[in-house]
Amino acid sequence: MNSLSRPMFFYVDESGHTGNNLFDPKQPRLYYGVLQSPFDLDSAAAARVAGLRNRFGMERLHASEMGLGRLAQIIPDLVQIQQECDLTFDLYRIEKADHAIICFYDQVFDAGINPAVTWTSYWTPLRYFLLWNLAQLFDEKTKKLAWEARIETKTEKATPIFISVCETLCERVQRSPFDHRTKQLVGDALTWAIAHPDEICYHCCDGEAVLDISPNMIGFQFVMAGIARRLSSPDEARRVVVDQQTQFNRSQKALAAIYAKLRNTDIRIGPGMPEMDLSNLPFVPPEFCAGTNSIGLELVDLYLWIFKRWMENGGQLPAEFAPLINAQMDRGGFDQVSLVALIERWTEFYESLPPPTADEIEKGKRLLRDEEKRRQEGMRSG
Repeated sequence: MNSLSRPMFFYVDESGHTGNNLFDPKQPRLYYGVLQSPFDLDSAAAARVAGLRNRFGMERLHASEMGLGRLAQIIPDLVQIQQECDLTFDLYRIEKADHAIICFYDQVFDAGINPAVTWTSYWTPLRYFLLWNLAQLFDEKTKKLAWEARIETKTEKATPIFISVCETLCERVQRSPFDHRTKQLVGDALTWAIAHPDEICYHCCDGEAVLDISPNMIGFQFVMAGIARRLSSPDEARRVVVDQQTQFNRSQKALAAIYAKLRNTDIRIGPGMPEMDLSNLPFVPPEFCAGTNSIGLELVDLYLWIFKRWMENGGQLPAEFAPLINAQMDRGGFDQVSLVALIERWTEFYESLPPPTADEIEKGKRLLRDEEKRRQEGMRSG
């Protein structure tokens, strides 16, 4: 191990789990929380947590049972544990309804499958603006139908639903206030998908594939990539403890194994697109443990509950919580999957670019001509 590195322990919990039901109004978001420490919390924090349990007569500190009132009473103790164990908390959030639209775009607007889609509309940051415009065509009904078709495993059931969604969106884009080029790209892509549903392969082939596209698994991808970013070498991680959850633990284990094989692979999606660096992905595989058997999972449950409410209440919680939250402001991280976050992130990116030179404008025009020629030829041959 690198002489400058130190052992790290990670504890992972989730909140807002509704499986593949993305439209539960009571839980519109899925959260993952990751608590990191250079100490094994299952031993290092055991005595302090036992004392807190005894104070409240609880077998396990569970945030939803304690509520804000009793949690406020133990904030000084949690701050003490945070200082002694050098804790860092990362939070990841997924807007479930947005996930349904993003899945639709990823499958239908794949330029490698759908010839009506330009290469730049899928493999460069331009995809996010086309995705944003496409999202404006969806209402609650079409979102639900698109997701219903996506997780259906029987072709004869999925295809009619998928085609009806595409037809509805196709009608709406022509009535939309979008510019001509957006209407052309979105309309042509949907029209081609309607005519070639078997090539789009929109629906899942089996139950395992359904699990793989769930918000839980998308969130877990963020967790694994985030842990890799936190490490300076793969062997720093001594444990990655994940809350036991029968439905998804098998898929999480499989995803971790796939990522491990990609540890030394240069993963680049396209020019200007986000890159995933898995070079420091832990050598140790995730271990799945019941929350009742891990102090670390007990603590991350408290952090996740507190920070989830802090975010959903617009940064407002009783003053007693400020010491815990403020201590993480420059340490912890936050990332999310949502349409608003995507468009804000990439709008800022484009606004930061310098004005193109005359030579760059000319190159761009040539690229557009070449792309349109390929697009038209692909649609004719298809």
